[in-house]
Amino acid sequence: MTWKRYQNELIALIAFVLMLGGYGYKAAQVSSQAEMMAGTKHTVEEIKEVIALQKIWSDKKTTQKVEKLQTLIPASKVQWSSKSKKVTASYKGLSATELNSLVTKILNLPVEIQKLKIQKIASSYDVEFKCKW
Repeated sequence: MTWKRYQNELIALIAFVLMLGGYGYKAAQVSSQAEMMAGTKHTVEEIKEVIALQKIWSDKKTTQKVEKLQTLIPASKVQWSSKSKKVTASYKGLSATELNSLVTKILNLPVEIQKLKIQKIASSYDVEFKCKW
């Protein structure tokens, strides 16, 4: 008897609970979709960066740019060894301006720096440099 008396209220309560469940589901789906979109954007940006790096690393003029490091400093201060796509260089007795220009050039090259050791001896600098590309 009480069941029939509160039947409409019970139906309204069940509808309200279903509505809250639907709203919760929708909110969860929207947030997961936003996370997926952010992940997709991040992945696309990484792919674009990889493509840009591939273009830089496959540049045929990289060898010429690295060879310019040999002529940047006077030959008496440079000990140079180049094998295929690897360079080992040793610079002795560099002034501060020479060191600054050398390091700037090195850091602007698209190469993998394996070793960059700078030592200050009195007022001059010694640099050991290894790279590959």
